[in-house]
Amino acid sequence: MIQGHQVRLRKLRDEDVDHHLRWRNDHEVAYWATGADPRFGPVTRPTLVRAFETMLKLDPLDARVFTVEDVADGRPIGMADYRDLDPFAGRVAVGLTVGEREYWGRGYGSEALRLLVRHLFEACRLHRIELETWSGNQRAVRAFVKAGFLEEGRRRESVLIDGRRYDRILFGLLRKEWDALR
Repeated sequence: MIQGHQVRLRKLRDEDVDHHLRWRNDHEVAYWATGADPRFGPVTRPTLVRAFETMLKLDPLDARVFTVEDVADGRPIGMADYRDLDPFAGRVAVGLTVGEREYWGRGYGSEALRLLVRHLFEACRLHRIELETWSGNQRAVRAFVKAGFLEEGRRRESVLIDGRRYDRILFGLLRKEWDALR
C-alpha cells in the first residue's frame, strides 16, 4: 500500500471489478480518460472479469494496476497503473483515471500520480517515467505538468472524437527532474 494525505494506492482485488465496470461504462469517464477509445468502454461484465484475471496476475516487475482509494473512508475512486517497465533502459509508462466524478478537480488525481511516481522512482530505481493524454483533456495536462512532467512531443491529429481531431501528447519525467522537485 502506498499512502498519501488524500489517497492511497493499494493492490487490485477481485471485488474491484464492480467499480471498474461502472467507471468504464460511464461515458464521461471514458471520454476524459481515453478520448472515448472504445477499447476502454463500454465493456461487459464477462469481458472485464476476464481482463481482471489477467490484471491480478501481472508480474510487478513488468506491470501493475492499483486501486486509488480515498483515505478518509476507503472508498475506491479510481485506478492507476504502470506498464512496459524496462529495467535496462530504466523507463516505464503510467496511467491514471479518477472514476468518481465528484473527486475530479480536487487534487486526488494529482496526489495519486505523485505517489505512483515516487514509488516507481524509489522502488524501481528508474531513470524515466512517461505518460500520455489527448490535447482536449486540459485537466490531465495541468495535473501532469503540476507533477513535474514535461511535454516531449505530439502525435498531431491522431485522436478522433465526435468528428474532431486532437493531438496525442507525450509527457516525460526524468529522475533528476523529480529529485530537483523534491
